[in-house]
Formats: sequence, C-alpha cells, structure tokens
Amino acid sequence: MATAAAEIPATAKVWQLTHRTEYVYDDEVFTSYGRAHLIPRHGAGQYRLAAQVEVDPAPADLREHTDFFGNRSTYFSVRTPHRELSVTATSRVAVDRGGTHRDALRDVRARDVHERLHDRADLAADLNAARQYLLPSPMIGRAEQVAEFAQDLMRPARSLDEVVADLLDRIHDGFSYVSGSTTVRTTLAEVLASREGVCQDFAHLAVAALRSMGLAARYVSGYLETQPPPGKPRLVGADASHAWASVFAPGVGWVDLDPTNHKFVDDSYIVTAVGRDYSDVPPLKGVIYTESKKNTLKVSVDMVPIVGDSST
Repeated sequence: MATAAAEIPATAKVWQLTHRTEYVYDDEVFTSYGRAHLIPRHGAGQYRLAAQVEVDPAPADLREHTDFFGNRSTYFSVRTPHRELSVTATSRVAVDRGGTHRDALRDVRARDVHERLHDRADLAADLNAARQYLLPSPMIGRAEQVAEFAQDLMRPARSLDEVVADLLDRIHDGFSYVSGSTTVRTTLAEVLASREGVCQDFAHLAVAALRSMGLAARYVSGYLETQPPPGKPRLVGADASHAWASVFAPGVGWVDLDPTNHKFVDDSYIVTAVGRDYSDVPPLKGVIYTESKKNTLKVSVDMVPIVGDSST
C-alpha cells in the first residue's frame, strides 16, 4: 500500500528504513516458518509510502495480512534446505504527528479517564476499543510489586500529563539501561528487583504501571532515530529496533511515551506494531526443522532521513 504525496503534510519527516535479520546454522535446516511485524503502520500521523519484505532463500509461501491489532503481519515458509536465512524489510515512511500531543493531556483529569473506562454504560467506540488494554496480558500480569511502584501517582485532581510525566521520571531515575541484562523471558518482578533492563522491559513496566492505575495502555514496537557520538561518523546498520508505551485518553486518543529515553514520542519515531505486550508483536519469530545445535544471529537496522522527498 502506498500513499499519494498530496496527502502528506509538507512538514513531514521522511525516512528510509532497512531492517535485516540473518541466521547462520551449523547444520542444514529443512524447513523454516516465520512471522514478522516489520512493515510500519499507516495512520495517526504516520504515512507508509512503500514497504516490502524479502526472504532468502526464496520462500515457498509469502503472505501479508492485517492482524487483530491493525498491524501488517508477514508470514513466510522456506522449504528448500538451507544453512543461512535472511529476512530484509525495506520501507519509506513519512511522519508528521503534529507534536507529541502531551499538551492535550494537561486538560484531562486522570480520574476522569479512569471513570469513563470503567463505566459499563459508556459505550463510545473509542472506549470499547481501548478497554482490552486494561486487562492482564501474557507478559504483563497483575503484580503487587508493580502496583506498589505506581501506587501514589494517581492522586486526586491530577492531570493525565502529570501522572505520565511522573511515571517517566520514576523509571528514568530508578532504573539503569544495561544492554544484554535481560531476555524476552525476563519478568517484571525480576526487572523491579534488579533495577536494570532494556527498552522492552521499561515499556512493559510503563504499561503495567498504567494498567495498575486502571488506565488503558499498550505496547509499541518500532524504531527511533539515533545519532552518533559528537565527531563520529554515522555507522551503517548501527540503528536498532525500539519499544515504548502508549496511554489512552478519551477525546485525545493514544499518546506515546518512551520511558527508556524519558520523553514523549515525536516525529523521530516510526511505529511498526502495537499490542498488549511484546508477545503480540515481536519483529520476527518462527519455527525451524533441523538437527542444527547452534546458530548465529545478526541484526542490522538503518533509519536514514530523506530531505525534501515525500514521493511514493
């Protein structure tokens, strides 16, 4: 699906995005099945100009569909014996969200949001759609430690902006980003105990904290523009996938927040997928049939700004 250039605001940032994943196995793989969430979403100030997913060796089956959460999902199967497999997603995306929408939260009382979400007589369509994100999910259950972590944020008369800003402060001040310190199986209880993690962990913690206060929150997977250290060249493939959280406010919609970087999300972010937690939207997952005991994985991401080009 492509978007006509006339639909895109002149102020939009345009990005060329490449995400390449390579697997190398120590023995032959007979069959590989995979599912990817690598195609950027379209809507909410984000315009997908072009996107494709390529698999090598050539897949016997390659299909796309829109999943329950509105994400573009790609399924593939490779039935040719192979020792290497690569999945490359390339896309061009324009972004103009009109700001972070943080200002809109200043006029919204957090208690009012809570009351409307839990009022069963209020059947507004946006509320009904958001209510699924009040509930526990596979990787974000109800936990006493999380409730204690967030217990004093939801004070009477506070705006939703104040609640979210204090939550960002609490995660930023109380936790350390340590690459490799956790895995996809690390629990929130373990993160709260160790006080360290990576973006996935902090996104889960923010979502869990918001849900513990009776607010609707979801997990967001995507990319963030990164800058090299001062005086250093930009390295090809040095960008990475990222994760953050999103909170719902009636009349405003979803507002994204990045606890890892202590900020509200702006036009330097690209959204690929949203879900209840990471288990709904991993960038790539699959099953292989093989006798291989070992494999190596290499992931490279490039998010490059394109100046003055919003064409298809």
